[in-house]
Amino acid sequence: MCLILFAYNVHPAYRLILAANRDEFYERPSAPADFWSRDPQLLAGLDLKEKGTWLGVTRSGKFAAITNYRDPASWQTQAPSRGKLVSRYLTGSNDPEKYLKNISKKAHAYNGFNILLGDANSFFAYSNRGEIQKLSDGIHGLSNRLLDTPWPKVKRGKKLLKAALEKKGHELEESLFALLADRHIPPDDELPQTGVGLEWERMLSPVFIISPVYGTRSSTILLIGKNRRVKFVEKVYDGKPEPWVTSRFSFPLEKQDP
Repeated sequence: MCLILFAYNVHPAYRLILAANRDEFYERPSAPADFWSRDPQLLAGLDLKEKGTWLGVTRSGKFAAITNYRDPASWQTQAPSRGKLVSRYLTGSNDPEKYLKNISKKAHAYNGFNILLGDANSFFAYSNRGEIQKLSDGIHGLSNRLLDTPWPKVKRGKKLLKAALEKKGHELEESLFALLADRHIPPDDELPQTGVGLEWERMLSPVFIISPVYGTRSSTILLIGKNRRVKFVEKVYDGKPEPWVTSRFSFPLEKQDP
């Protein structure tokens, strides 16, 4: 993912409302979201190159998502896949805090990343360029820097998300996908300087990215209701102007043993 916007314990009907765009090179093969055949508890897209994922949720209510931390000067060509950090958490038994404490010991081996992990009881964020954070209630945004770094797309996205939270039902879903499709390009003097050059900073600056070789591959919304029901909707673009695959899933969370 390259942009994750979420409202945690803000909406009266939902514990979590998350809207995210996955930005990637079009040539990297991937499969749309579905329940995994080898791990049927897990609903997620699949990176066909490294067999990890960028965002997923389980039938027990564990969820996770990851973004890259943009720092080309520190790139390691032989670093392990960051997407497996997501899938290992979702298919494992550790709670978010214990999992993060474990991976933080070897996080230096990975290229820069930010990861969000949650379950029915807690929600955490971690970056191997920062610290483990237990998240507070509120509206948050994560792009390719630390959580809530005020890049233009993060500030704009959080504002649009706050407005979307006034909606209900189908109108809420439409508003979330509308904000993920936002193509506003901020002025040059507001762009971050991350070492990729001005042309790429411009191209990467909108909520929804378009270019000949790289862009927003998919948009996803994840709603976890206070009634313990999950709604997951993914629209796959892969360089096309309109989504060519839309996948919808809705299921109740499994009851946990006391």
